[in-house]
Amino acid sequence: MIKSFRFSKVVLALAGLFMITTVAMAQQMTVSGTVIDADFGDPLPGVTVAIKGTTSGTITTPDGRYTLTANKGDVLIYSFIGFTTQEVIVGDQQTINIQLQPDIIGMEEVVVIGYGVQKKEDKTGSVVSVSSKDFNKGNITSAQDLLVGKSSGVVITSSGGAPGSGSTIRVRGGSSLNASNDPLIIVDGMPIESVANNVSGSANALSFINPNDIETFTVLKDASATAIYGSRASNGVILITTKKGAKGSDLKISYSGNVSISSPTDYIDVYSGDQMRKIALDHEGLFGAVNYNTLGTANTDWQKEIFRNAISHDHNVALSGAYKMLPYRVSLGYTDQEGILENTDMQRFTGSVNLNPTLLNESLKVNVNAKLMSTKHNFGDDGAIGSAISMDPTQPVYDPGADDFGGYYQWQNYGANLGTPNPVEQALAVDNTSDVIRFVGSLKLDYSLPMLPELMATLNVATDYTESDGINNRPITSPSTLVPGDYGKLSDYGDTNKNNLLDFYLNYNKEFNDNHRMDATAGYSWQHFEREGSNYTRSIESLPDHPLEVDNDTEFKTENYLVSFFGRLNYALKNRYLLTGTFRYDGSSRFSEDNRWGFFPSAAFGWKIHEEAFLRDVDVLSNLKLRLGWGITGQQDVTDSNYPYQAQYTKANEGYYYIINGNYIPTLRPEAYDPDIKWEETTTQNIGIDFGFLNGRVNGSVDYYMRETKDLLNRVVIPSGSNFSNTLLTNVGSLENKGVEVSLDFVPISKKDMSLNIGLNFTHNKNEITRLLLNDDPDYIGVLIGSGMTGVTQVTRVGEPANSFFVNKQIYDINGNPIEGLYEDIAGKGGKIGGDNANKYVYHNPNPDYILGFSARFNYKQFDMSTSLRANIDNYVLNQVASGSSYDQMQQIGYWKNMPTHLSGTNFVKRQFTSDHFVENASFLKMDNISAGYLFDKVGGQDVSARVSFTVQNVFTVTEYSGLDPEVDGGVDNNFYPRPRTFTLGVNLTF
Repeated sequence: MIKSFRFSKVVLALAGLFMITTVAMAQQMTVSGTVIDADFGDPLPGVTVAIKGTTSGTITTPDGRYTLTANKGDVLIYSFIGFTTQEVIVGDQQTINIQLQPDIIGMEEVVVIGYGVQKKEDKTGSVVSVSSKDFNKGNITSAQDLLVGKSSGVVITSSGGAPGSGSTIRVRGGSSLNASNDPLIIVDGMPIESVANNVSGSANALSFINPNDIETFTVLKDASATAIYGSRASNGVILITTKKGAKGSDLKISYSGNVSISSPTDYIDVYSGDQMRKIALDHEGLFGAVNYNTLGTANTDWQKEIFRNAISHDHNVALSGAYKMLPYRVSLGYTDQEGILENTDMQRFTGSVNLNPTLLNESLKVNVNAKLMSTKHNFGDDGAIGSAISMDPTQPVYDPGADDFGGYYQWQNYGANLGTPNPVEQALAVDNTSDVIRFVGSLKLDYSLPMLPELMATLNVATDYTESDGINNRPITSPSTLVPGDYGKLSDYGDTNKNNLLDFYLNYNKEFNDNHRMDATAGYSWQHFEREGSNYTRSIESLPDHPLEVDNDTEFKTENYLVSFFGRLNYALKNRYLLTGTFRYDGSSRFSEDNRWGFFPSAAFGWKIHEEAFLRDVDVLSNLKLRLGWGITGQQDVTDSNYPYQAQYTKANEGYYYIINGNYIPTLRPEAYDPDIKWEETTTQNIGIDFGFLNGRVNGSVDYYMRETKDLLNRVVIPSGSNFSNTLLTNVGSLENKGVEVSLDFVPISKKDMSLNIGLNFTHNKNEITRLLLNDDPDYIGVLIGSGMTGVTQVTRVGEPANSFFVNKQIYDINGNPIEGLYEDIAGKGGKIGGDNANKYVYHNPNPDYILGFSARFNYKQFDMSTSLRANIDNYVLNQVASGSSYDQMQQIGYWKNMPTHLSGTNFVKRQFTSDHFVENASFLKMDNISAGYLFDKVGGQDVSARVSFTVQNVFTVTEYSGLDPEVDGGVDNNFYPRPRTFTLGVNLTF
């Protein structure tokens, strides 16, 4: 019985197993279908079709078909790079056709990084993106002006208000003393020439980009983000992306135009003719009664004679859309900008073409970019600005009897370069113009392997060609001659720059279930720079028996190469823990074979704290991420020469010729050089926190960083008798930058018909020199800056910020008035101290301690309004306009000079160039722009929209600085071209 029972149990078990297997086999079926692109209906090869929760699956064939075995209850997952993943329950379906939607990630969700893009939520470095909706408004002709005040840690200071003028851009302070401090700028994947290598005749290295064509700026600030650019990334990287056509979109035609009026914001307050004649009478003992007779009878306001209200206009037309598989955007732009200084203006024509089709069943993406710019500059002579402040106001503009000077009044002794030239003649008589043509083009191919869609190969080839021709001429009636005895000046120059690029890299992007995600990039880059040019300057006529003066006759041709290998790995664990590692192995022809190659690594970690279980249910918190970064970057733009490690010889001046058999044989002087010179290296550490609250209504970040530059280039004294010049540029120093950055964006109002967006940013950076010599020398005074009439006024020394002011400490009387020529005896020499560097001390520096930025954008139905403000706190300026003026300078041998009226309180008889009395706190608050606009829909009943806007730029400045403008590039105010206030009326039409 027992055996019979056991046998029956076995039979029943086998019968049950057979029934289960039969049912299961009855549920299995063959499922097939086709996967296509939802937008264009094209089959998609290489799509992964997997059974959820298993390792079973397949991929689609080149015609988009697939076949696999599945059960009715299975869930099929269809995934493909660039498209939204889709899930479908099998059920009773034996044929399942799928249309995958393109995974369009908006610019609000991604940031552009080196050799790719990345979701903002996954970034581990200090990266800031500014899109077109947040750009500064108004009559903006230079691309960098769109970004002013928009990002913490980025300081953009225009060189002045001249048409098309450039700017100094600093990201987290300067990292060098003698090498370039400019960030690397990359436009649509093309690294462009540095500002230092801009061609002659071009005022701005970024002028070839029409600001209306720019979509976004992305600023890479810390080394974990920039190290992939290696030897050029120590000063940060700015990526500029231009606008493109959209796949599947209809033709859209847009026009934007504006007309603007610019005017001087203010003038330096100087004495009128009547006031100057009174001063001459009141100081008869100083000037002498006989000199009074050389004063004229006029009341000429020379500043108003050379400045004007300038009218400018700008026009841009763009066509964008898609023709079948070909998205496109074509634009044309024309700018005509007058300067507020007479005889200064700029005309610019720009054209751009962008084509980005997708071919071979979506596996090949093509991006063609072409930009052409033609510019004509009229630079005039901004030296007239200083002359207008100094020129005697008692004299007239024109003198009918002055045929030798073209009818302009001139001091008779100007031939000895003494008297102030007539500012009007100086501004109008010069012919200082240039023509520049620039072409930047690129072809980028992205190819996804059909059998391995996670792997993409990219080839990017690009070229940047610039050609310039210019003249700077003065007639023989102009007193501005080369040397006494020569008349007039002719100057011709021309440059040609070529920049060719080839990049090839592979990108592997794969998500392994829900816990692991990897994005790896590795590639090769080759770039070749060629530069050549000439300059020939000479006088037109000369006196009898005086040789015709040739001031400059030079030609040059030079080149350099960069060859690089680079890579990056992004890894995400459970979408919470993010790791990034990059490297670049750079080779530069600027250095010897022993120092040619450098390795630049970086690493970063990100932790999405808000994704942790203990915070996941905190609804008020939408983002909280910790970022840690470290990396090494370099700077290979170390000198103006492309061959700093090689011996160079300079032809001696005429006085050092050998005379052999009556022939003049020039000598060659060897220049000092360091055969072991190499690039500077900067190590950056960064810790940051990104946060967001109230479902993204409040977003912000806080970063703390420390940057240390080693192998800093400095000029050191070498022993006399070495047959070289007495200084040598070599790697001996180091410096540090430490700082804090805070960014905050919030949306206090977000309704259907009304919104308000506010942005704030804060920057604090401290710069300190830590070493300047190989060995510490307590007697080393530092690197002295300044020469000529003004003498040394700045210094770079250990323990202080670079380019600090180096001045004498003024002594004041009991009434608080400065005592002329009396300074504190710092060196302990006793007596009246002045002009001795040993008695100077470091007194502040030009860089602000704190920088604040504020922007706001308000929309109500079809009305919009925006504004931007900036504040610099504790930036100092040496007012050389003031320090170079004094009573004894008002009357010279044969001529008179004017001076600013606010100096009358000092009662200085002689100029005091090195007194700390003239180092002023130039903290300021500026409203850069305020703009209002209204959008009209269905204009004339047609499908046309129009936006009309009115913008004011350089609205106001609040400051205690006594000069014209507290924002001075370099910190020494010496009559730069003033920034105007501009009123702009604009219209945008979209068809």
